[in-house]
Amino acid sequence: MKTDRITLRPWRESDAETLFLFAKDPDVGPRAGWRPHASEEESRAIILSVFSNPTTWAIVWNETSKPIGAIGYGESCNCALPARHDEPTIGYWVARPFWNMGICTEALTLLVGHLKKDTHHKSVVSGHFVDNPASGRVMEKCGFIPTGEYCYDENLYEGKDKKIRVLRLELNG
Repeated sequence: MKTDRITLRPWRESDAETLFLFAKDPDVGPRAGWRPHASEEESRAIILSVFSNPTTWAIVWNETSKPIGAIGYGESCNCALPARHDEPTIGYWVARPFWNMGICTEALTLLVGHLKKDTHHKSVVSGHFVDNPASGRVMEKCGFIPTGEYCYDENLYEGKDKKIRVLRLELNG
């Protein structure tokens, strides 16, 4: 999946150094529910475990061919959102130097197109911490509708005490 600026591709073990460069930032991970990475080895382990599945991609900046974030649905994004039967959860993040450039909207648009064209899913669910409204704006730009539901997820970093706003996208609508 590709646009003029970004490509979504599988993660590679060789991406560990770049992942660590961005994932160690204390303002990135906590906004998405994961703690900052402590070492390049930890980033490599995340690539080989959490990111090693067919529904998680590196968001690659075409200009450098380096990953600047991640996006995915399903197993790497499972959390306590109130999902329907067979409704995957979507998650994404992008490195701070790429904030406010429309990158997450671009990546989520690519992913939604893939879900509509290449999967059987009828809907997807996502959410954002209420203190990260920019993530909610990304979802809304891509057609997600707030459900009116809120939840907490003790499995997410800082999630036990932070309210999550839930949004859903009907894929066949």
